[in-house]
Amino acid sequence: MTMRDVTSDGRTPEGPGSGFPSRRRVLRWAGGGLTLAALTAGAVGCDEDAVDVEEPGKAGGDEPGGDGGKEAGVDAGGNGRAPEPLWTKPTSAETYGDNDELVAAGGVVIASGSPLAALDAATGEQKWSLPGGAVPGAPLLLGEDTLYLASSEYDGSVIGYDPASGKETWRSRLGKEYRQPRPIAVDGEQVYVIAEILEDDGSSKTNVIAALNSTTGRVAWKEQRDVGTEQNGIHAAVRGRHLVYTDFKKNLTVRDTAGGGQVWTHKTTKTNYGFFTVHQDLVVVPQGNVLQAFNLTDGKEKWTLEASDGALFREPAVLDDVLYVADSARVMRAVDPRTGKQLWKSEALADAGLQVPRQYVKAGDTFYGATDLDKQGGIIAMDARTGAVRWTFNDKTGDYHAWLVATDGKRVFALHGKKLHALPV
Repeated sequence: MTMRDVTSDGRTPEGPGSGFPSRRRVLRWAGGGLTLAALTAGAVGCDEDAVDVEEPGKAGGDEPGGDGGKEAGVDAGGNGRAPEPLWTKPTSAETYGDNDELVAAGGVVIASGSPLAALDAATGEQKWSLPGGAVPGAPLLLGEDTLYLASSEYDGSVIGYDPASGKETWRSRLGKEYRQPRPIAVDGEQVYVIAEILEDDGSSKTNVIAALNSTTGRVAWKEQRDVGTEQNGIHAAVRGRHLVYTDFKKNLTVRDTAGGGQVWTHKTTKTNYGFFTVHQDLVVVPQGNVLQAFNLTDGKEKWTLEASDGALFREPAVLDDVLYVADSARVMRAVDPRTGKQLWKSEALADAGLQVPRQYVKAGDTFYGATDLDKQGGIIAMDARTGAVRWTFNDKTGDYHAWLVATDGKRVFALHGKKLHALPV
């Protein structure tokens, strides 16, 4: 008998520290169902050409680091001033605030939208575009120098493109009995997708998870998931023979990549929202005020780390073999992901009155965090050795979208609503 995902009561998750989910999460949950017109109707009006830079070291009331440099947690060595953007361009971005909607590869940077446009990383000039664009709520999935997208024609196809040129290099179809397949993860051999299973009347009550051969496009395996599981809100990663994913039913599931069989599953808390990170043979999951690491092979707990004073852990990330995670008390930690040993703890975010980042990238000895729509956030540059805040960048547009960040190692790309900025590292 095939083991499948375990379901729960399916209640909507609540935001950490409050009784309601953020606007970003509401938009993301609606990923497959809302029209783009409905989403853009709520946008806050702003001057499309105005770009302003936060200077945390300056005095200024509600501005981040309003009382100046060192005391506010700003790294004095960096003068507390964000660099001027190398370029700023308007985009067709239509994002829901998830981390896979802005990518940099092949000398270009791409933001999810319609049309889907690739901008030259160095100059911001458009290199190519796809008229159909990206499917709302579906990720921009990079693997083996290929950008994988769900077909904007809604014809059941998953398509691979060369990110440098925009040319189609691969295509696969799961079958006519499935609807809206969306890629969720990729490794060196397979592309993993979730799709709805069609009933005779055209409705869908169940969905399937499947693996497509990344060379031939043929279906390697497919497994039906239980009634009540969802095809939206999936976060996934692959390590070796293990496909790890979560959904809004508060399950953490691991499958064998060779045949699709379920290896193990655990429940996650209502404060998790499906976020996790993977390092070597461990998956690390925030579970309220506890950060837990499980073995990929058997699901056994390897280590735990507790937050202080009832704070809730937020989204984690492993960058260059270091785990970075903040909590709702705005305490940032660097942790050895193999052992759970804390390398350092910083209260610089709280000292500077800054928002907690929800996405991270790293370049050199600096890591960069992207926050939600809070005016005391934006892109926050932090010292990877100490957690000290170096500077923050905010375009002050008042756009309700969450910030997204990506890097090619030479530049940091910051997306906020319809504006894409390139910052020097």
